[in-house]
Amino acid sequence: MDTSVITKCSPLPLFSLNHISFLCKSVKDSVKFYEEVLGFLLIKRPSSFDFDGAWLFNYGIGIHLLEEVDIERESRPIRPKDNHISFQCMDTGLVKLRLEEMGIKYVTAVVEDRGNKVDQMFFHDPDGYTIEICNCENIPILPMSSCPIRV
Repeated sequence: MDTSVITKCSPLPLFSLNHISFLCKSVKDSVKFYEEVLGFLLIKRPSSFDFDGAWLFNYGIGIHLLEEVDIERESRPIRPKDNHISFQCMDTGLVKLRLEEMGIKYVTAVVEDRGNKVDQMFFHDPDGYTIEICNCENIPILPMSSCPIRV
């Protein structure tokens, strides 16, 4: 790839994140989790696919679940520094209460910067993917370059 044409302020002409995709052992179990825990809605998936899966949508983002029954996921601790997806919430106390009511194990973390504080909760989906819920809007987005941020 010729990188000489890539400049600091000329990224691909993107406008939003469309979806994330996860391999899962059971589409049924994962759909139930994403609907009941995170509030996603099951949506129509193209009929041309010849493999089990499901599409869900909410909060302006899609989640595509692809069934792969042979995947083996090792049980591991919940780690805030693991790869994860993050959702913002209005009330972290209510989120903690709901997670406890649903019997979902979670760990917490706090990020502080210049008097601003973000509360985070991390937990796993049925396949061990890490989910974060936070009040991340408490820390302002401050660009570190002169390139414009597309909001």
